Amino acid sequence: MQEPLGKEVSLEQEVLLQCRPPEGIPVAEVEWLKNEEVIDPVEDRNFYITIDHNLIIKQARLSDTANYTCVAKNIVAKRKSTTATVIVYVNGGWSTWTEWSVCNSRCGRGFQKRTRTCTNPAPLNGGAFCEGQSVQKIACTTLCPVDGKWTSWSKWSTCGTECTHWRRRECTAPAPKNGGKDCEGLVLQSKNCTDGLCMQGKFASLSDENVLSHSAPDSDDVALYVGIVIAVIVCLAISVVVALFVYRKNHRDFESDIIDSSALNGGFQPVNIKAARQDLLAVPPDLTSAAAMYRGPVYALHDVSDKIPMTNSPILDPLPNLKIKVYNTSGAVTPQDDLSDFSSKLSPQITQSLLENETLNMKNQSLARQTDPSCTAFGTFNSLGGHLVIPNSGVSLLIPAGAVPQGRVYEMYVTVHRKENMRPPVEDSQTLLTPVVSCGPPGALLTRPVILTMHHCAEPNTEDWQIQLKHQAAQGPWEDVVVVGEENFTTPCYIQLDPEACHILTETLSTYALVGQSITKAAAKRLKLAIFGPLSCSSLEYSIRVYCLDDTQDALKEVLQLERQMGGQLLEDPKALHFKGSTHNLRLSIHDIAHSLWKSKLLAKYQEIPFYHIWSGCQRNLHCTFTLERFSLNTLELVCKLCVRQVEGEGQIFQLNCSVSEEPTGIDYPPMDSAGTITTIVGPSAFSIPLPIRQKLCSSLDAPQTRGHDWRMLAHKLKLDRYLNYFATKSSPTGVILDLWEAQNFPDGNLSMLAAVLEEMGRHETIVSLAAEGNY
Repeated sequence: MQEPLGKEVSLEQEVLLQCRPPEGIPVAEVEWLKNEEVIDPVEDRNFYITIDHNLIIKQARLSDTANYTCVAKNIVAKRKSTTATVIVYVNGGWSTWTEWSVCNSRCGRGFQKRTRTCTNPAPLNGGAFCEGQSVQKIACTTLCPVDGKWTSWSKWSTCGTECTHWRRRECTAPAPKNGGKDCEGLVLQSKNCTDGLCMQGKFASLSDENVLSHSAPDSDDVALYVGIVIAVIVCLAISVVVALFVYRKNHRDFESDIIDSSALNGGFQPVNIKAARQDLLAVPPDLTSAAAMYRGPVYALHDVSDKIPMTNSPILDPLPNLKIKVYNTSGAVTPQDDLSDFSSKLSPQITQSLLENETLNMKNQSLARQTDPSCTAFGTFNSLGGHLVIPNSGVSLLIPAGAVPQGRVYEMYVTVHRKENMRPPVEDSQTLLTPVVSCGPPGALLTRPVILTMHHCAEPNTEDWQIQLKHQAAQGPWEDVVVVGEENFTTPCYIQLDPEACHILTETLSTYALVGQSITKAAAKRLKLAIFGPLSCSSLEYSIRVYCLDDTQDALKEVLQLERQMGGQLLEDPKALHFKGSTHNLRLSIHDIAHSLWKSKLLAKYQEIPFYHIWSGCQRNLHCTFTLERFSLNTLELVCKLCVRQVEGEGQIFQLNCSVSEEPTGIDYPPMDSAGTITTIVGPSAFSIPLPIRQKLCSSLDAPQTRGHDWRMLAHKLKLDRYLNYFATKSSPTGVILDLWEAQNFPDGNLSMLAAVLEEMGRHETIVSLAAEGNY
């Protein structure tokens, strides 16, 4: 019996405790004890017991610190493993820094400090203490206080009319600063300057806080002030009287009758109503001409701007095709205005609401409007399963046998979205690595994972990339699903990343895309460079289009379809280019042109495509055009070199030898998928492994073996063991591994390689079965 081993794990870490019971008849039943109490995964979903009896703690909690025991029993005997102690520790974390203290020195240089504690959280169960300093100090300087001091007294002033003279001093030697004390004493000093002969007053002194008092005003000043006040009051009264008089006069003018009849029809010509009536009935009125308007004294009281003259006369009935313009502060809008112009005149909130509703309607109808059969595959499937393939796109959906519940039939589809509004938003350092692919019907109940396969353009180096799967539910925003390499028990999907394709195992049918974020500038994505020219050329000009595409089959397929519609031809086999995330642009240039026969219309020596236009992956069919002009229509051949390289990076050179005539011959790019035009395969014929052999493999490998020659070794041999716990959670781990193998090896199905793996595992009986089927 394999004993579980004790572990020390950090909080929220996944824990695996292995237990392999001894072989016996009947097969032993296994249960796990936590502190001698039976663990029930139904009650506590944080525990999971795999098909090979291992105990998995999905996310370790402090309460999971305990002693765990594996118990194997049958009707004959009962055995308990040794106790495995699991300790869940918590590493300490720093609290936030306190505020800086005041400077400890009141004069001159000192220091300030701030502190933090290792309590966020505090280390528990042997967790590591916080690394770093708990106290920080910085130097500080406090300005020293300076007390004020008096300057010397000034000289005495000349003797005044009051028989006194003065002298003063200032508190500026030095002046007080930085909180220093002010000078104490008198600022001004006075004394009698006639040696007592003039008796106007005695010695007096004033400090800088004293206020010099003034003598009381005499009677003449009072009379002056009173006169000024009375004059102001009289002026105000006269102004009020004049204002009232003017107002009343104007008011009488407005209410008076207008005697002069010309004022009533000023600006209008006399009209004979009887004579003109017949003419008005015969000729429709011209409503577009501006009506004349009298502007007399009453005009100032009424706002007549932008008014439409109205009448009850039957002459104007019915109105002949009247077009009304509505005016507002942002401009005029007529029924003939374009909808975009109308949106620009609305408030931002209303415009945003209209755009969101329009986007929602587009998403609801996008699948219904998908009329391009080259982008979609669909079929009817039951529990026997099958395969949906979009030809020459690298996109397929494998429906394993048993994925559709017994007795149900699903209309299923897989489609590639090529519209810009269906792509997930990406940040500056992110790039779209795959097409945007939907599979459905959404919400369908599946009893085992289906496998969605699509090509990607990343150079999969885990040290340079962080690759993330995103999905979009119906009518919802894009959401993160999982980062490749960070799967756990809460992850609804598993991603197998091969050099050119990714396989997504999921039980949720939705819209998916793979987004990569470069961690280092060495992260690279593969570009496909394809050069096209016109199929026929009768003019002097000849245009060469250089496409820089993500290296996925669907991107090249789309451009081939587009060029075929435009009458273009492939001039040379496409080439791959490793484009690094170094922020350097892609530079394109043309060389070795026969200048006696051709000239380039490009003014510069080269063209450049900005880095982020390529890196984001969100601009479809990105290309540059080189236009050449031949001097004579008799020139029927173009020989040149075209260089495409990343600045300070890799490059490719194309040697072009084009026939420029009415019917040139181009390169017909070979099909990219050997499956041809097959889109739907239903039932057992969709799978390479015959159903009896598959059932035999599952029954023999699902059960754990003593030497480990079970499904785990199969996953290891097939290089599908990056995250074994995903397969361990399935009812048949072997079946899911074989499903993934089928998706990887479609359509050829390399059974000889599978048989070699089984032979290494000692499964000779299965090899004989494969040979009997004629597949080995």
